[in-house]
Amino acid sequence: MRYECFDVSIKDDVAHIVLSRPERRNAMAAAFWDELPEIVEKIDQEAAAKVIVISSTGPHFTAGLDISAIGGGGGKGSSLSEEQAAMQHRIKGAKFYQNVKHMQNSFSILENCRIPVIAAVQGGAFGGGVDLLTACSMRFCTEDAFLTIFEIEVGMTADVGTFPRVLNHFPEGLVHELAYTGRRMFAQEAKTHGFFNEIYADHDAMLDAVMKIARDIAQKPALAIWGCKHMIKYSRDHTTEDALDYIAIWNASNLQPEEMMEAMVARAEKRPGKFVDLPPIRNKTAI
Repeated sequence: MRYECFDVSIKDDVAHIVLSRPERRNAMAAAFWDELPEIVEKIDQEAAAKVIVISSTGPHFTAGLDISAIGGGGGKGSSLSEEQAAMQHRIKGAKFYQNVKHMQNSFSILENCRIPVIAAVQGGAFGGGVDLLTACSMRFCTEDAFLTIFEIEVGMTADVGTFPRVLNHFPEGLVHELAYTGRRMFAQEAKTHGFFNEIYADHDAMLDAVMKIARDIAQKPALAIWGCKHMIKYSRDHTTEDALDYIAIWNASNLQPEEMMEAMVARAEKRPGKFVDLPPIRNKTAI
């Protein structure tokens, strides 16, 4: 299937989602917010891959939000009667709220899907690009990479995912600084805080390394990877006591001795393991 904002390929159980509008610096146009969750949900539901890599094209990872994407349906106003225009004005806030919730979900699905999502970043990640990166499992970058909570520069408070997630990566005082100033945080500073896993000299070197990591993860038992991702997120958001209890319950339901035995035998025999795939997600309306 062809997409307006992305190129998608799957090889060696790794799905590669590429932002493909370099002429617009991969700005997040209206189609972006429909296509990204559709792509990720399809991969997850069909268990079509075991790892997702998100990379980009051109000098910058993404210029962030295309402001027209939050417009809420302008352009028809001139044909509305005065009464119709007044009625539309009453629901303007509700429409804006629904639109932002849809955009938030487009990134939350990266965090909530069953498989790891790895971001490979070159150049700038502006505004919404930061939101996307914070929802990924891992982040790698080139030496010229930087991130900026750019919304302050256009008179906005970031609302698509920055603040709930960026506080998982940076100290609160630093988040205040970044949010109020919109300054660029470059690769090395971000790595110092643990935001980027590793920095590479250029785009090709980064993608080679990221794909190697992704293929390595794809060879591990998918059920255990799902459990790890789910429990890392749960543990982050809950108390230690709650997380310990939940992991015990999770493994009581999902721990597979056969998978464990295959992992140990494959390791001893120095061969790839023969593990089960994640089950496709059943349509809720199916019987």
